[in-house]
Amino acid sequence: MRLIKYFISIVFLLQTSLFSIAQSILPQAMIHPIDLPLRTEFCGERIDLKRWDLRERFDRELLAMNYMHSSSIQLIKKANRIFPLIEPILKANNIPDDIKYLACIESNLNPRALSPAGAAGLWQFMPETAREYGLQVDDQVDERYHIEKATVAACKYLNDAYRRFGNWSTVAAAYNAGMSRIANELKRQGVDNALDLFLNEETSRYVFRVMAAKDFMENPAKYGFVFSAEYLYMPLQYNYVSIHKSIGDWVEFAKEHGLTYLQFKEANPWLRDRKLNNPRGKIYNIAIPMESSQYFDVKNLYIHQKNWVKNK
Repeated sequence: MRLIKYFISIVFLLQTSLFSIAQSILPQAMIHPIDLPLRTEFCGERIDLKRWDLRERFDRELLAMNYMHSSSIQLIKKANRIFPLIEPILKANNIPDDIKYLACIESNLNPRALSPAGAAGLWQFMPETAREYGLQVDDQVDERYHIEKATVAACKYLNDAYRRFGNWSTVAAAYNAGMSRIANELKRQGVDNALDLFLNEETSRYVFRVMAAKDFMENPAKYGFVFSAEYLYMPLQYNYVSIHKSIGDWVEFAKEHGLTYLQFKEANPWLRDRKLNNPRGKIYNIAIPMESSQYFDVKNLYIHQKNWVKNK
């Protein structure tokens, strides 16, 4: 009996000690609201977050970005591969660098993304709009899934929108809802910036989701997201083969270049069929992954943004 009482006393003391230790640790690990700045910037334009409506809309999206952990972590991982491809194209077309965060919200940086409405690729073009801005979209070739070509097309659209609206917040809203719709609402509601419009929830949230992605991805460590270089997805390297004729079987083409069909399709998602009819002799550049890009190499790591990684 004494032994049982002694054992119970020991268990009680251990529980009390563990509870005291937990109390001292938990305050540091507790989930808490995010401190908001009084202003933020998007594409060089200042957004006043002292205005309660703008502040709360930004707060909502920043909270979502920070506490949807798996999606936010994947976004940083994929950005290490995708941003080096799209940033030079944005710059060459005089598009602000912050616009890259539209792609984060549009597709979660997934070049193969397809929405229920039929929008496709990194920039989520609908077929008609894609063709209007110079992309080939048919049963065999769909350049909405071509990262570089789709980015060039997005730049054309964005420049057209900026010429029409004159500020990038409204351009971002127009990318989501369409230029005509935003222009009509600006006229009806008598304002000149989409942030002041009463819109449906998706479009009303959209610009703030983009701004939250920017704030989070510029400095994830500020919000407790810490990466090592090996966690990031490495950029892939390719050689290119130009073709100007029909291809009867892409599977055989892949084998001739030392690839499985899976590897070939991962590198060229814009090729939508197993063959290509090309009677007019159009030139296509086919990506052939370098062997070095097929394997993870801890000695050959690339970090696109140094503050994504600790001790860098």
